[in-house]
Order: sequence, then C-alpha cells, then structure tokens
Amino acid sequence: MSLKVIACGPLCLLQDGGRHGWQGLGVSPGGPVDKHAAAWANRLLGNAPGAALLEIALGGLELETQADTWLALTGAELPSSLDGEPLPAWSRFRARAGQRLKLGFARAGQRAYLAAAGGFHAEPVLGSVSTQTREQLGGLAGNGQPLAVGDMLECTAEGGRFARAASVPWPYQPDYREVPTLRVLPGPDAFTEQQRQAFFDQPWRINPQSDRMGVRLRGEAMSAPRRQWSLGVVEGAIQVPPDGQPIILLADRQTMGGYPLLGVLHPLDIGRLAQCPAHSEVRFAESTVEQAQADLREFLGFFAT
Repeated sequence: MSLKVIACGPLCLLQDGGRHGWQGLGVSPGGPVDKHAAAWANRLLGNAPGAALLEIALGGLELETQADTWLALTGAELPSSLDGEPLPAWSRFRARAGQRLKLGFARAGQRAYLAAAGGFHAEPVLGSVSTQTREQLGGLAGNGQPLAVGDMLECTAEGGRFARAASVPWPYQPDYREVPTLRVLPGPDAFTEQQRQAFFDQPWRINPQSDRMGVRLRGEAMSAPRRQWSLGVVEGAIQVPPDGQPIILLADRQTMGGYPLLGVLHPLDIGRLAQCPAHSEVRFAESTVEQAQADLREFLGFFAT
C-alpha cells in the first residue's frame, strides 16, 4: 500500500537508522536528528529500531492513505488531524483507505516524526534510505531529494496489527517550551578553564542559519586555542571557529574538521537541541563520559526490546 503526498511543508525527509561505515570516504551517517522522538514513533508500532520513517521539519504535511494501516506521530507539538478529527500527541492511530492526515505547523519544537507499521519502503543507497540532500543520497528516488507533492510513500497494509490506539506515557514526552540545559562531555582540545567556563556561564541563542549539518550558537564570543590539523568529528561535537561562536554538529555533518573542539554534547541531548527553534535560548552544563555511557546503555536497551 502507499500514502500519497497531497501537500508538503518546508522539508520532509525519509530517514532510517543512518548510513554507517562510510565516514572514511567522507559520507556522513545521516538519520533522524531527534533519535528519542524517532525511536518512540517506531516503538509505538512495534517496528524494528531504525525502521524508515519521515522527519517533518516545521509541519505542513498532508497525506492520503491508499489502504488501511497504522501510523504513529511524535516530536514537535503541532496540530494534527485525520479526516478533520484531532489526534493526540505522541500516539499511534489507525488510518483507513481514503482518509487524509493533515499536520499543521509547529507550535513548539522543530521536527515531527511519522512512522508507518512495518516502516516505509525505498531502495537503499550505501545500505540506507536516509535522505542527505547535500550529498544527494537516499530518499524515495535515491538522489537525496526531499518529499514533494505527488510522491507515493510505500509501506505494508497493516490494518489489523493492533486492537486499539496508544500513546507514549507523558513523562517521556519532552516539553519543547522549556529552556533546556544540555550536558557536555569533555573534548580533546586544550581549552583553559577560563575559556571553558565562559561557555558554561552564559546562555546561548540558536542562530537561524542552523540546519541538519549543525546548530550555530550566538552569544558573547569565546576565545579558543588554535588548531593547525584536522581530525574526525562525531555527532554532537562542539566546534569553536575563529569568530568565537560555537557550532554543534548534527546528523548531516562533515566527517572531518579543523576547528578546536570544546567537547561533545551528551548523545541523548542532541535531539533536544535539534528541536530548539531559531532565536531560542539554551544553556549547557558539564557531564561525564561514564554517565553518558550509562544513559545510552539504558536508552538502547529499552528501545531494542
């Protein structure tokens, strides 16, 4: 069966668990920038971790179902309805043939995630269907193009998979209206204690030039040690370029960089940062590798079951 795209917002991308094993050739992994919201969308439907779903930036999507199936919607707070009937947030619901799902524009958060029972189907490129527009990889046609009006999203007819609707328990639903304090692990570069404290002491605002490659921060400029060589970078790496305004790398990042690295964002806080709109405020606090490892083991253990 399939879902037909009737209307499409600013940026709707097919994403799965990511394109791994190719960073040595300069290909970034991609995948959802908010792994928490994406993981819950798949879990609501009993899908395998990393099953292909839609990442919907800001909203504005309308789909028509071609057969009975189950869908799940998580992430950004936005008005959503099925044939005009409002849908609860962070929930799974049955969609029958001919019905229309409409998503308005985000009131809090930046990205919503829509999953279908069994996941969406597309031909993998380098082992993944994740859409990377910069590298022209993945997506429905394999060329990195975002969703467009008239596209058909293929999935399995699963109308009888569940007996009833369900929602994510409210303690696991983030409040995207809060000013987040995001945890930072120490980095490899020799920032002085004064330089590091300058980062943690002030609030930062999200630069509107942020995207899936990285979130640019705006605040009182930092000073940083000079770097004269490049090294591999990971998702969440906090780079400090010469202008002193930090950049936090996301899923579509470059694979190497030469800017000094202040630290790395806690893996489970990256998604919360990616949900922050332009001009909003964020703060940072120091954390440890040991705590991040424990948190990540718990997260992966929960969503693997």
